[in-house]
Amino acid sequence: MDPIFIQNLHNLLVQTVSPDTNSVKAATAQLNTDFYKTPACIPALASILASSPEQPVRQLAAVELRKRVAQNSGNLWISLSQNEREEIKSRLPELILAEVDNLVRHSAARVVAAIATIEIPLGTWGQLLPFLHQTCTSPQVSHREVGIYILFTVLENIVEGFQEHLQSFFKLFEQLLVDPISIDVRITTVRALGVIAQYIDSDDKDDLKAFQALLPSMIQVIGQCVETGNETGARQLFDVLETLLILEVPILGRHIPELAHFLLQCGGNRNFEGELRVLALNALNWTVQYKKSKIQSNNLAPAILEGLMPIATEEEPEDLDDDAPSRSALRIIDGLSPDPQNRRGAMLALGVSVEGCSEYMTPLMNEVWPIIEAGLVDGDTSVRKASCVAVSCLCEWLEDECAAKHAVLIPRIMDLMNNAETQRSACTALDALLEILQDVIDQYLPLIMERLAGLLETAPLPVKAVVTGAIGSAAHASKSGFLPYFQPTMAHIQHFLVLTGEGEEIELRGITMDAIGTFAEAVGKDIFRPYFPDMMKQAFQGIEMGSARLRECSFLFFGVMARVFGEEFAQYLPNVVPALLASCKQDEHGDESISLSVADASSAFASGSSPANAAAAGDADTSVVLEDVNLDKLMDVNSAIAVEKEIAADTIGTLFAACKAHFFPYVEQSALELVALLPHYYEGIRKSATDSLLEIVRTFYDLSDPQEWKPGANVVVPLSPSVKELVDHVLIPLLEMYETEDNKSVASSLCVGLAETINKVGPAFVEGQLETVCNIAIQILEQKAFCQQDPDQDEAEEAPEDQAEYDSVLISSAGDLVSALAQALGSDFTPAFNRFFPLIAKYYKKNRSLSDRSSAIGCFAEIIAGMKSAITPSTLPLLDLFYRALGDADAEVQSNAAFAVGQLVENTQDDLAPQYLHILGALRPLFNVTPDSPAAKLNAKDNAAGAVGRLIVRNMPAVPLDQVLPIFIDALPLKNDYLENRPVFRAIFHLFQTNGAALYPFLDRLLQVFAHVLDPSHADQIGDDIRADLIQLIVAINREDPAKVQASGLAIWLPGA
Repeated sequence: MDPIFIQNLHNLLVQTVSPDTNSVKAATAQLNTDFYKTPACIPALASILASSPEQPVRQLAAVELRKRVAQNSGNLWISLSQNEREEIKSRLPELILAEVDNLVRHSAARVVAAIATIEIPLGTWGQLLPFLHQTCTSPQVSHREVGIYILFTVLENIVEGFQEHLQSFFKLFEQLLVDPISIDVRITTVRALGVIAQYIDSDDKDDLKAFQALLPSMIQVIGQCVETGNETGARQLFDVLETLLILEVPILGRHIPELAHFLLQCGGNRNFEGELRVLALNALNWTVQYKKSKIQSNNLAPAILEGLMPIATEEEPEDLDDDAPSRSALRIIDGLSPDPQNRRGAMLALGVSVEGCSEYMTPLMNEVWPIIEAGLVDGDTSVRKASCVAVSCLCEWLEDECAAKHAVLIPRIMDLMNNAETQRSACTALDALLEILQDVIDQYLPLIMERLAGLLETAPLPVKAVVTGAIGSAAHASKSGFLPYFQPTMAHIQHFLVLTGEGEEIELRGITMDAIGTFAEAVGKDIFRPYFPDMMKQAFQGIEMGSARLRECSFLFFGVMARVFGEEFAQYLPNVVPALLASCKQDEHGDESISLSVADASSAFASGSSPANAAAAGDADTSVVLEDVNLDKLMDVNSAIAVEKEIAADTIGTLFAACKAHFFPYVEQSALELVALLPHYYEGIRKSATDSLLEIVRTFYDLSDPQEWKPGANVVVPLSPSVKELVDHVLIPLLEMYETEDNKSVASSLCVGLAETINKVGPAFVEGQLETVCNIAIQILEQKAFCQQDPDQDEAEEAPEDQAEYDSVLISSAGDLVSALAQALGSDFTPAFNRFFPLIAKYYKKNRSLSDRSSAIGCFAEIIAGMKSAITPSTLPLLDLFYRALGDADAEVQSNAAFAVGQLVENTQDDLAPQYLHILGALRPLFNVTPDSPAAKLNAKDNAAGAVGRLIVRNMPAVPLDQVLPIFIDALPLKNDYLENRPVFRAIFHLFQTNGAALYPFLDRLLQVFAHVLDPSHADQIGDDIRADLIQLIVAINREDPAKVQASGLAIWLPGA
C-alpha cells in the first residue's frame, strides 16, 4: 500500500474536520475526485482508522470506510484483491476491540456490517460469527459491548443469512440480557432481538417459543432504562416494543397482561422523567390498539383505566403541541373522579372514551348527565373547559341523547361563551351541539346568532375561527330558517376570505370557506347565486396560495357548489378538474431527496411516530439516517397533503354525479388517477378513491340510458360496451385492494359502495367476479378478513363478540353487500343463502351488540325481499329467529324484526295461517307508543303496521279483524317510516274491495288519515301509485257518502274539483 497515498488521504481528512468552511469544501471536493473513486481508498481508510491519533479523524475514516464498502453495491470492495479483503476482515474486529472511543467503535462496527452484507451471502467470512460469539462472552465488559453491537449492526443488514443460527443466538442473548455490569450490552441485545423478530414466521414454532421465553428479561431491560433515566436507551427499546406490537406474528400474545401492567407502572410513576413516562404510556396505547383482543380476553381494561385516571389528573403543559403524561393517558382512558384536577381529567377521559363504544354508554347516560351538567358550572375554569370538550365528543357519538338535553346544555354553554377563558371551548361545544339540533334549532337561533355575530366582531382570531364554524353548523341545522341571517353573516365574514398570513389567518380563511358552502346548502341556489361567481374566484385563489389546508377547503367547496347548483356548475369543470387531478398526482414528501417506503410512511402516519430504520437518499455512496431528518416536519407535510388528496379524490365523484354528461371528457383520466390511489398508505385516500370510483360507475351507468335489469346469476340485460369497459377497469383493482386492506373503515366503505352499485347496475356489475365478491362478505362475516386479523389470536379461537363499534359497522356493511347480492341474483341466490344463513344468524345473540343484532335481522329482511318465493325452504328457521328478535329489549331490533316478518309473510309460499295469532301477538307490544316516544319506537310501530298490512293482504281470513283493526288504524298515519305506507294502504284497499263493512266503523278516522297523507304541504309519504289508487278510493267513497268526504276536506281530490 502506498504510504504517500495514505498520508495524503489522512491530511485531507484532518482538513475536513477543521472549523474552516472553505478548507472543508476544498478537501471534500479533492477526496471525492482523487480518492473515493479508487478501491485503494478502502485499505487506506482502514489503516487510518487503525493508526490515526486523532479521534475525529478515526471517526470520519470509519464513516467514509462504510460508505466506500457499500458504494455501487459493493463494487469498490469487490475490486480489492482477495488478500487485501482478508487482511481487513481479520484486522477490523480486533481493531474495534482496541478502540477506546465509543463513537468510533460504533461507526467501525457498521463497517463490519457493510462488509458482512457482501461477504456472508458469498460464504467468505466464516470466522465472523465465532469471533462475535467469543467477544460477546468475553470476561471484559468492553469486549461484550463491542461484540453485541457488531452483531446487532450485522443482523440489521443480513438476518436472512443467519436463520440457521437463531437458536444459538437466543441462548447467547439469554445471557446478555442479564449482563451483570453493562446496561449497554442489555440494551443492544434487546435491539438485536427486535431485528430478529421481524424475520420469524408464525410457522417457526421453536423460534417463537425461544423468543417468547426472553420477553420477561427484555421488559426488565426497558424498566431499567426508565428507572435510571436512560432516555436514549429507553427510546430505542420502546421502538423495539412498537415493532413487536405491530408484527403479524403472535410473539407477545401471552405476555400482554404483564406488559400492560409494566407499562402502566412506568407511566404512572411520577418519580420518573416525564418524557420517559410519555414513552411508556404511548407504548401502552400501542398495546391497546394492536392487541385489542388480548386486552378484552384478559379483562385488562378495568385495571388499565384505574391506573390511568390519576395520570389524567396531572397538570397539562400550556402548549397544545407539547406531550405530557396526562395527554398520553387521555388517549386511552375513560372514567370519573372528584377534585378539580381529577374532575378535569375525568371530563376529558369521558369525552375520549365514548368513541367506538357509544352503544355501551347509552344506558349509563342518566348517571353521566348530572356530572356533565355540574362540570359546565364548576368553580374551576379548567373543569368547565374540559366539560365543553366532553360535550363535543358526546354530540358526535350520542346524537339523540345530546339533542334531548338541549334545554339544559344550550343555556349553560351560552353562559360560558361570555367568559374569555372558556369562550373558545364553549363555541366548540356549541358547534358540535348545533350539528345535531335539527328539530329544535328554531327556538334558539335568534339568541345564538346574536351572540355569535357579536363574537365575530370582538373575539381574537382563534375564537373567530370556532365561531365561524359554529355559524356554519347553525345554518346546517336550521336550513331555510337561516335565511334572515344569511346576508348579514356574509357581510361579517367575507373579508376573512382575503386573509393570507400563515397559521391562524389561513385556518380562519379555510373555515370561512367551509361555512359559506354550508350557507349555500341551507338557503338554496337561488338565494346564493349572486355570491356564487365571487366565491368560486376566492376558492380558486385559495388553491394558488401554496397551502394544503386551503386547497382542501377549496376542493370541499367545489363539491358543495356542485351539489347545490348541479349542472350549472359544469362551466367551472375545465378549471376545477385539472386542479383535483393535480392534487391526486402530487408527491407528499416534504424533501424530495428523502425516500420513504410505503410501509415506513404508513407506520409513521398511522401511529404519529417515526419509522425507526434508515432510509437511503441519493446514490449508493451517500445515506441518510432518519435520526438526522426532521421526521415530525416530514410527516406533517405528508399528513396535510394526504388529507388534501383525500378530499380531492372524494370531490371527483361528487362532481360527476352533479354535472352528469358535462363531466364525460374527464371520466377516463379521473378513473385512472383514482385507481392509482387505491394502494396508497393513507386509509382516507383509499376510502375516498373507492367511493368516487363506484360513484363514477353508478353515474356513468345512469347516463347510458340503461334498460331495467333482471335478477339472476346469468346476465339477461348486458351493460353497454362503454359501461362494461369502465366496470372492468374499476372493479378488479378494488377487489385487489381488498385482499391487503388492513383498515376496517375502508373495507366497510368498499362493501357499502359495492352494495349500492350492485343495487343500481344489477348482476352485470359482478359478472365474472361474483364468487370473489361473495367471498368478501363471507370473510368479513367469519371475521377472517385481512383487516380483522389479530396475530395473537389462535386459529381455532373465535373473535371476541364484545367488539368495538368499528367492527360492528364492518359487519353491518358486509350484510349490506349480501343483501345487494340477493337483490341482484333473486332466486339464484338460494345456494349462497344456505352458506350465509348461519354466518349472519350468529350475530343475533343476546351478548352481541345492538348494531350486530339489528343489522343481522335487517339483512335477512332485505335478503327475503330479493329472493322472494325462493326463501320458502328457510321459512320456519327464519320465523323462529324473528320471533326472538320481536322480543328483543331494543326497539331498533324490534323494528327490523317487524319488517322482516312482514317480508317473510309476503314472499314465502308456505301457509303461515297457523302462525298468524303468534305473529300478531309478538307485534302487539310495538304499537304501544306515545307521540314523544324515541324515534326507534316510532319506527318499530310503523314497521309493525306494515307487517300487519302484509298479513291482511296475504290471508285476510286468518286475521281476527275485530281485534286487529282498531289497533292497526289507530297507528295511522305513519310518522317515521313512510315506505311502510305501501303495505298499509294495500291492506286498506284490499279490505275496501273484499270486506268494506269491516272498515265502515273506522271511516271517519280513515278519511282523516287520507287527508293527512294527501296534504300537499307535507313531504310525499305514499308515492304516485298509492296516491292514484287512494284518489280512486275517495271517489268510490264519495259515491256512497259524499257528506263525509266533504267534511274531511277531501273533495278537492275529486274529478272536476
